[in-house]
Parts: sequence; structure tokens; C-alpha cells
Amino acid sequence: MPRVRFQELLQALQQFRLMAEVGHSKGELTSIADLVDSFIDTPQMDACIKRFRALPGGNALIDSRYPALQPNIAYLQQLPKDSLGFQYSNLILKNGYDPEFFRPRTISSDGHWLTQRIATTHDIHHVIGGFATTPEGESGVLAITACQIGFPAYVMLNNAAAISSFRLSPTSYPQLSASINHGIAMGFNAEALAIARWEEGWERPLSDWRQELGITKPANGFIYGLKKTAA
Repeated sequence: MPRVRFQELLQALQQFRLMAEVGHSKGELTSIADLVDSFIDTPQMDACIKRFRALPGGNALIDSRYPALQPNIAYLQQLPKDSLGFQYSNLILKNGYDPEFFRPRTISSDGHWLTQRIATTHDIHHVIGGFATTPEGESGVLAITACQIGFPAYVMLNNAAAISSFRLSPTSYPQLSASINHGIAMGFNAEALAIARWEEGWERPLSDWRQELGITKPANGFIYGLKKTAA
């Protein structure tokens, strides 16, 4: 038992170091990916996997190793403008993102598979939830998955963001807090976004997806929301 506790302490120290690197790099993707990966073989990830498996359809997704997202942006741009696929591809193009920037990971373990699935579908959650890609919007969209399945790195990132803003940027804290609270409320009221098979419904209107998932109050139009996408 002492050896297990010592190992957990070492993991915690590493995660705090990685969290500091995320702050110093101002959210650079490699630093965030390092933090996300640091939780793969931890009790926190084990608990997250149990919550995911308890969701309707969760076991089927994880046991079949449902493929990681591989979007064809050119194809998605040809879909109707009110579709999930078009709105997602628009977000990628307008922000100048590389749709294949995701860190390659093995999916041999449950933890690796779930980590890769969450990482590759993150930007879809922005579109579905209506959260901007600003720091405040990021915290709002992270709050959904943190709330619904307790994805470890997202819990840590949002806790750190809230403490940092409260201590170092009190004037911006209300906006960050509102966005996180919005994401938490969405997480409680909506179906779990982590189990959605987005790839099987790119052509469906965004409004249909939101209705099916129970998202009745997307963040579009809020100061931390996407303002130029379909409501």
C-alpha cells in the first residue's frame, strides 16, 4: 500500500508540473496533450472509464474500439450550411486549425481509447454547445465533459483556470465563472456528448442534434459563445 501511495504522489507531482507548463505556454496544444496523457493510467481515469461504461452505449463504443475521428473537411464543407458537418468544418477552417493535429495514440487500453476519442471530438463539442474557442469558451466546453464523465484533465484544467482567474484576473473571473457554470448546467441536463456517434450524422441539422441531446440553451450569443454560427 505505501508503494501505491508513493506512485500516486509522483503522478500528482508530475501533473502539477504539467499544469504549470500549460499555464506558461498559454495553452499550447503539446502541453495540454502531455497533461491529458498523464492521467491515462491513474485511479482518476479508471473512475472516468467506469462512468463512461455506465452510459447507454458506452460499453459498445469502448469494447469495439470505435474509430477515432478522421474528418474529411472538404466533404463536410459541401453539406448543407445548417448541418453539424458544415458547422464543424467551418469552425476548423475559420480558426486555421489542422483537422489532423491530434496526437497519435494507441487504443489498446480503455484509457488510451477514451483519451483519444475525447481529444478528437473536442471541437465538435464547441459547435454542439455553442462555446467559443476563447479561454472562457474553452473552460465552458471542458466543463460539459468534466461534469458528465469526470474526464480527469478537464477537471484539473478548469479548477486551475478558475483559481488562476480569481487570483490573478478578478475582472475577468465573472465571465469565466459564467461559462463554466453554463457548461456544468449543460452537462447535467444533456445526454452525454462523449458517446455520440457524430460521424454517422454529419448531414443532420445542428438543431436536430441539439434536440436529441437535450441542449436547450446553447452558448451562442453569450459573451463566451460562438456568435457567427447557426444558433
